[in-house]
Amino acid sequence: MTKTHIVALGGSLLRPEEESGREKWFSDLLDLCAELQENGQHLGIVVGGGLPAREAIALANPFVVDVHALDEIGIAATRINATIIQQLLKVSDLDVATSIPHDCDRASGLLGEHHFVVMGGTTPGHTTDAVAVEFAIKSSAERCIIATNVSHVYDKDPRTNDDASPVSQLTLVQLGEICGLGKPRQAGASVVVDPVAVEWAIEANLAMCVLDGRAIDLLAAALYGREFSGTNITI
Repeated sequence: MTKTHIVALGGSLLRPEEESGREKWFSDLLDLCAELQENGQHLGIVVGGGLPAREAIALANPFVVDVHALDEIGIAATRINATIIQQLLKVSDLDVATSIPHDCDRASGLLGEHHFVVMGGTTPGHTTDAVAVEFAIKSSAERCIIATNVSHVYDKDPRTNDDASPVSQLTLVQLGEICGLGKPRQAGASVVVDPVAVEWAIEANLAMCVLDGRAIDLLAAALYGREFSGTNITI
């Protein structure tokens, strides 16, 4: 089992509809992190903006037309979410870096000093998926785990295609085709994995996986190298 792991946590995972579900998710995540620390593991977490980011972008959109400026708004939301996770780790007496790094060089350095580093977005035009891939590359992680609110990558968008099917195994190139690698992206747009992240993973020969982060046991299985329900993405 590798000692360095990078996980992109979708912002929606922090806000399940029921309060009881939210408390259980946070509790399960903290239990997993405590176990990882006890086993000498290091975990970098990149948190997405979720609904707060989309709402903030929508609020500004009638007045702010520059896509980079809108992305800056979304990045601010990711850092708020990252601070929530960071503070929960801190009050649980876990060894988490005390700052929210704004770039992956700083984040990878901190991960060498602490068991946990939590961050959000970094640069306009780069989603937190892309940040997680960059973080994984600079930290020499074996792969990047994308924990989101869907169980798998689908062969087409399940929101608009009733015949969409989940895929358990993909190559990075196949994932790029599904995610629209090379096509323009709008601020706040949502795809299962950011095409920029896939492009960087291809260039770095970095494996990935996608799983339903609402179930912490699936994340635990992926971190420990066990079988899990989700999509494995190979080089």
